[in-house]
Amino acid sequence: MNLFYSSNINVPQTVLGVEESKHIIRVLRKTENDEILFTDGKGFFYECRITDANPKRCVIEVINKEEGMDIYGCKLHIAIAPTKNITRLETFLEKATEIGIQDITPLICHQSERKEVKIERLQKIIISAMKQSLKSKLPKLNNAIKFEQFVKNDFLGQKFIAYIDNGVKMQLSDCMKPNEDTLILIGPEGDFSKEEVKLATSLGYIPVSLGKSRLRTETAGIVACHTVSMINT
Repeated sequence: MNLFYSSNINVPQTVLGVEESKHIIRVLRKTENDEILFTDGKGFFYECRITDANPKRCVIEVINKEEGMDIYGCKLHIAIAPTKNITRLETFLEKATEIGIQDITPLICHQSERKEVKIERLQKIIISAMKQSLKSKLPKLNNAIKFEQFVKNDFLGQKFIAYIDNGVKMQLSDCMKPNEDTLILIGPEGDFSKEEVKLATSLGYIPVSLGKSRLRTETAGIVACHTVSMINT
């Protein structure tokens, strides 16, 4: 099943943009009266019928609207340092979207090897993963922000900082509470600096481990996301 995305689905009819129209009509060879499934990324699916198979401005008619089933026990926000190899960050975005996540923030840390990210490119990765996994909700991708600025923001929920240290014995799976909004910080390939850890813990972040294995940044993000998902299942 192909799932399409448009942030603005109007009832009863919607005119699609050039990119989506071309994909549906030229690439997939859909024609007038063919039925297709859309999501608005806001929690709803739309069964639609093509009324004008124009490859530049395809027109669809909404037949039925249903609420999606991707309901989560809590809101998960992961702030993660962009990887030097951007494809690794893209892997995290793809898998986290498939598993279920609501907010993602690229976190610029002291030891980050990448200081800038192209949000538009990453947004496309998330949209593609949402469609592939048949989700009805699009995770929010925030602009990149410096660590010191981010951790000072208010967050109503449980807050964790995952990093490698012999003194960190508590596992995320053992200390997080189900059905409570959760924020997790994932550091760069060189990990968080001691100053960053000290600042975060002074602001209420709980140090946690993601297991005995040494994980790459993107793998740590995926493990954290999956752990929260399993706890809230």
